[in-house]
Amino acid sequence: MTKITKNVSIMCFHDELCQVYNALMTALSLLREGSKVTIFFGSRGVNAIHKDKVKDLKCLPDQPREVGDAVMKRMEEMELPSVDDLLVMLHMEGAKMLACPLNVPLFGMSKADFVEGVELANPATYYKEVVVQADMNLTF
Repeated sequence: MTKITKNVSIMCFHDELCQVYNALMTALSLLREGSKVTIFFGSRGVNAIHKDKVKDLKCLPDQPREVGDAVMKRMEEMELPSVDDLLVMLHMEGAKMLACPLNVPLFGMSKADFVEGVELANPATYYKEVVVQADMNLTF
């Protein structure tokens, strides 16, 4: 069976655990099918790549606490990888991970706060070289 290779741009603008998880699992699945994957973390999504804040992402914070806790419990029962683990897998398997150079300082962060493998996006080339060239642009 032939793998389909696509150039994929994924933008993660949230720091809600389920949104981040969906973005990362989608990226990993596409990467493992042979696609070239670039993940851009903008707006509150930069919290998902902060080496300390990533451990405190909340599941469904707009719902009653027991709803988010129930989802977290099911994720643990399913033995799903953590967001930390997914970020390591994506880095090690060749995904390009970029942070928004405007939102990083806005949220009081610097490159030193990033998990391994994340670089600052170059605003002069990001859209032209990544988004416009992509076969698929997915937003979470």
